[in-house]
Amino acid sequence: MTRYIYLHGFASGPGSKKARYFAVRFQELGLELHVPDLAEGRFETLTLTGQLKVVERAADGAPAVLIGSSLGGYLAALYAARHADVKQIVLMAPGFGFARRWPQTLGANTLAEWERAGHLNFYHYGAGKELPLGYQLISDGLTYEDYPAVTQPCLIFHGKNDDVVPAGWSAEFAQGKPNVELLLEESDHELLNILEPMWLRMQQFLF
Repeated sequence: MTRYIYLHGFASGPGSKKARYFAVRFQELGLELHVPDLAEGRFETLTLTGQLKVVERAADGAPAVLIGSSLGGYLAALYAARHADVKQIVLMAPGFGFARRWPQTLGANTLAEWERAGHLNFYHYGAGKELPLGYQLISDGLTYEDYPAVTQPCLIFHGKNDDVVPAGWSAEFAQGKPNVELLLEESDHELLNILEPMWLRMQQFLF
């Protein structure tokens, strides 16, 4: 039986607005949407490698459909590129090039200080407070490709006004790939104003 898995974004968690919205929509269809805590309660030691292991445990050896938001979208693509048993992926403002975008996100000086100190505080939306995060997230992240070689059917939603992950990253990923459908939306990084239209299109894509 196919397992449907939702992957939340950076400094977020299973209780995010999109995760809760889609869990209810799947429930209405009689399906369970698995929403693992990708940090497993250990945000300070977060790495992409560790999060991919969480996805693997959530899939539990079954055929899987992955739905990912932001960093979760990038993780979904990374995982799908490495696991042929992933059937389809839906990406929302996927964070392609995650580790390599941090100099633009934080600035070179702050990034260098993070590396020197070993930790930097980030506001964690799931916890509702600032939490320390180790630099291993970046050093580990740099070992992964910006654009995973996804061969499965892939649907991407990306806001035209996304100032966190510019839509150009998704456009470059989708270019020349017949298996990828990119929908550029009148929205921002959160995509919260188009939840219902996304769900309608997602149903057509998945079912």
